[in-house]
Amino acid sequence: MSLRPDVTQALAEWIVNCDLEAIPAEVQKEGVRTFVNWLGCAVGGARHETADHALAAVTRFAGEPTSTVLGRGERLDALHAALLNGITSHVLDYDDTHLKTIIHPAGPVASALLAVAETRPVSGRDFLNALIVGVEVECRIGNSVYPDHYDRGWHITGTAGVFGAAAAVGRLLGLTVQQMAWALGIAATQSSGLREMFGTMCKSLHPGRAAQNGALAAFLAEANFDSSERAIEAPRGFANVMSDKQDYNEILGGLGETWEAGLNSYKPFACGIVIHPTIDGCIQLREELGDDVAKIARVDLVAHPLVLELTGKTEPKTGLEGKFSVFHSAAAALLRGDGSPTAFTDEAVNAPELIAMRRKVEVVTDKACHEAAVTITVTLDDGRVIEKHVERAIGSRERPLSDEQLNAKFRGQAALVIGEAASDELLEQAWRLAEMTRVGDLAAASLPR
Repeated sequence: MSLRPDVTQALAEWIVNCDLEAIPAEVQKEGVRTFVNWLGCAVGGARHETADHALAAVTRFAGEPTSTVLGRGERLDALHAALLNGITSHVLDYDDTHLKTIIHPAGPVASALLAVAETRPVSGRDFLNALIVGVEVECRIGNSVYPDHYDRGWHITGTAGVFGAAAAVGRLLGLTVQQMAWALGIAATQSSGLREMFGTMCKSLHPGRAAQNGALAAFLAEANFDSSERAIEAPRGFANVMSDKQDYNEILGGLGETWEAGLNSYKPFACGIVIHPTIDGCIQLREELGDDVAKIARVDLVAHPLVLELTGKTEPKTGLEGKFSVFHSAAAALLRGDGSPTAFTDEAVNAPELIAMRRKVEVVTDKACHEAAVTITVTLDDGRVIEKHVERAIGSRERPLSDEQLNAKFRGQAALVIGEAASDELLEQAWRLAEMTRVGDLAAASLPR
């Protein structure tokens, strides 16, 4: 355990004093890419039944309708809009990923920020600054407790994300160092999210609540609602209560010099990240096999144990469960060449041909296999054997999505919800984030035409 008595205070001071000019240009660019990817996912998930149920539940309790449910048009108070947009941005499991911790950073942070930005004038530069700071905070806090915290069963996007949302909204509100320390403490005491919920609607609730609770933490602190000023590092604080590992150097070491926010990655496939190498390899095999895909007798995977731990559902019944089935994902990639949201609908998961194929898939785990790698061996009816090894999947830091691929991903989701013309207009505005004079106006461009 790395001991420091002042982690929360030192982090609060950095958050308050970090201006955009101090953030390297390449990190700013990644911040814009993070925003573009998040916005496409939030709009793309807007019509999922999870959003329908959530909206039906909270509408009756919403306050002044200041902020937009992206891709839909309903307006709620800022806190409930942050909740809904956090849910929709994650429900397709298509969002960004900080690969060192498996945090999905933008959902909690950007969802809170845009909802608040609709309530007051916020420039693009201030928004981008707050977004990057929020992502940096949640990823560094995540680094300090990962993997022990995650192994205990905490969903780290929810538990670390609330800190990022509090820090980001606190920046917009202009909190003092004292207030920012309180905001981090108020966030800490609301930190939650259980991995048991994977494959259910509650998984996307976690970034939604992190956005909502983080924004609330900042507003409470602005009103001088206090908290412990050592909420992260205290013996009964976040790190010690929720993890067997506490490495505070991961939070403060190189702060402002090295940037976790610059390491973000973007999913090419709409499911758990540990399945991506399998989908990538199976799509490649499909292209090589052509019509011989129909002759597959057996599919053998050698993967890290985390793959089965996270995505070992052998007989998923719903699209959400399918996102956590390496067996279904392999089948959809082999038979349909698909890892997009259409591969993870209720229809796809229950398609007879995909059920038959996924039952041919066997997984052997090997701790020597990297979490981001897989070896796939396909045996055909005639005895032929074809092997494919994927060292790192597309979308990884080694094989990142280009801006053009992010654009295609954005359009592929958003156009289905708001139409092609509106999708193209929204995408153009998103790339010009840093130039905008009032970012909140962007929400209106997310509505169906």
